Amino acid sequence: MSRLADRVAFITGVARGQGRAHAVRMAREGADIIGVDIAGALPPCVPYDPATPEDLTETVRLVEATGRRMVTHIVDTRDHDGLRAAVADGVAQLGRLDIIVANAGIAAPQTWDAITPEDFRDVIDVNVTGTWNTVMAGAPHIIDGGRGGSIILISSAAGVKLQPFMVHYTASKHAVTGMARAFAAELGRYNIRVNSVHPGPVNTPMGTGDMAAAIAAALETYPQLAHMSTPFLPIWVAEPDDIADTVLWLASDESKLVTAQAISIDQGSSQY
Repeated sequence: MSRLADRVAFITGVARGQGRAHAVRMAREGADIIGVDIAGALPPCVPYDPATPEDLTETVRLVEATGRRMVTHIVDTRDHDGLRAAVADGVAQLGRLDIIVANAGIAAPQTWDAITPEDFRDVIDVNVTGTWNTVMAGAPHIIDGGRGGSIILISSAAGVKLQPFMVHYTASKHAVTGMARAFAAELGRYNIRVNSVHPGPVNTPMGTGDMAAAIAAALETYPQLAHMSTPFLPIWVAEPDDIADTVLWLASDESKLVTAQAISIDQGSSQY
């Protein structure tokens, strides 16, 4: 269990769900972790429960149980300077940076005509600007290390196909897909690979609170779109560890020639 021996990964949205799974999976393979999470209130359009400082503490416990170290900060990924400070502190404590996983993001089920300018701005700011901020905060440290590295941007099946009743989310995740390719082109000279990962439905706390009700209410307005995410495989919903397996592979030397790729983990649901 040493595919990432002595490397350091910077992961956003690390308090729970996919972010926690990525942190624990990489720690089990030998990586130390720099983790950030907002661990607090989300924009008003988001109907599910937010992560808490206690969630972040639990992630630290799980990482440290593997024998690895973890440095955390409560930071909103929209805060460019805050992210830079968090990464700089983590690198100062852990000595290097090799991997970035831009995982933090939000989703808000809303029909096209229910989205307000504020809702659209919030989703774009978190999912697009926050992802850009994450790369900008971490990439210079990978370059300074001179060893190359891997950057993984967590997009969505909505960044390959679309997510009904989420115009803002779909737009943001398509932007992340393009961002990964554009960063891959310019950072390749430093032997830094950049790829995007595109999960379908995943069993995370994003399904808590009023999320299911919000999806159902939107679907009632146009039931014809109900089956746009039907999978080919008999598994409808992935677990966070399923996504972490692919993210780990992209972080490891096993994918050393893979860059500028959009890798779907959606049971085939985006392929028609």
